[in-house]
Amino acid sequence: MSETQRTDALIGRGAKEGARLFREWFQNLSQAGERGEPAAYVFVMGSMSELLRTFDIHTVFPEVNSLQTAVRRVAQEYLSQAEDYGYSPDICGYVKADVAMQLRGGEHPMGRIPKPSLAVYTNGCNTYIKWAEIWERMYHIPIFTLDVPGTRIAGGQTWPGNPDFENDRRYVERQIRELIPLCEQVSGKKFDIDKLRETMGHANVMSRNFRRALELNRSVPSVFNSLTDGTIYLGVSNCFRGTLEGSAYFKDLVEELEYKVAHGIGTLHEEKYRLILVGVPCYPIFRRFNELFTEWGGSFAISTYLWFAGGGANLGFEYDLNRPLESLAEGVLINVRHAMDAMFSQGEMLTDMIEPYHVDGVVYHAIKSCRTTSTGLADSRRDFMLKWDLPNLYIESDMMDKRVVSEAQLKNRIDAFFEGLATRKQMA
Repeated sequence: MSETQRTDALIGRGAKEGARLFREWFQNLSQAGERGEPAAYVFVMGSMSELLRTFDIHTVFPEVNSLQTAVRRVAQEYLSQAEDYGYSPDICGYVKADVAMQLRGGEHPMGRIPKPSLAVYTNGCNTYIKWAEIWERMYHIPIFTLDVPGTRIAGGQTWPGNPDFENDRRYVERQIRELIPLCEQVSGKKFDIDKLRETMGHANVMSRNFRRALELNRSVPSVFNSLTDGTIYLGVSNCFRGTLEGSAYFKDLVEELEYKVAHGIGTLHEEKYRLILVGVPCYPIFRRFNELFTEWGGSFAISTYLWFAGGGANLGFEYDLNRPLESLAEGVLINVRHAMDAMFSQGEMLTDMIEPYHVDGVVYHAIKSCRTTSTGLADSRRDFMLKWDLPNLYIESDMMDKRVVSEAQLKNRIDAFFEGLATRKQMA
């Protein structure tokens, strides 16, 4: 294969393969519903996919389903239907889109989502608990709360070997052991610990390569945009966790990104500014939102979204397959706790991002639909300004509801931000 052929084969492969996997993912869910196979509704923070796959229970991610309605520009229909049904305009847009989808019998722009046989969720987001109660009322299914102890103070994460960590790990492990008989009851299959080792092995390969992909974006120029490309990576990381397809995807992705680093191929024709996104992307105008930054030569080298929406997978934690249940509990505790910290303690996270990723500016994006990620964001920004002499921008829109997204207002603020960046660079 010539160098030109290799370049053509590698560059853009991650985006193409990610799109293909997602089409197959939704197609598989549609077929699962038709065949009457069990499905578990789970969330990105602590999905327990590794365990659920051992029972051949399909995992459905309502967050992914909802954001897809926004990206495909049909979210407003779903939001309006849920509000007409009685849900407040002020609550999480993901929840409302999902409720409308349930009222439509699982109708989704990518396929038909099966009804749940059970719901498994953590306390990583306070909305998860009330959301699962909606499904419980609708379908009279069992719901299982996995209570994951959070970090006691900002920056106070504990690790294996610490007495406090070991107490928390045992607490999580006992809950996992309680989940197993419920899965047996729902699926009609006995727990197979060797099959669990297999899914955890695939998750290890994925975690290792996901972390490597993020490290590669420390190169200049950035080899992927954490806003757009990163959303694809997150989707595959969550929906295909514990599968051969998911682990193979990230191995191939690392090959592509390493090639781009070696040949100086960036995500932009000319990268002028390297940015961090704090918060959730604006999905109703997803492409245009990204263009408001790329038109100025701004690329998002990293984001807190890649950390919390990946359920902490960015850490690259790998399970010990010799003690699967104990290690599964360890991984859940470390990853979910880290994901929660990425939402609530952004200042600590930014400290780990700014210098390694050669950051020129930070963009804080508050959204109406998600109080969890947006409450306190202005205070977090104020604290950041006391610690770092770095340009930053605070903007507001939404992840689902186009009614509160003003492109003109966003453009004015973003343009002013980049004008300031340009002046700062000239002065430097």
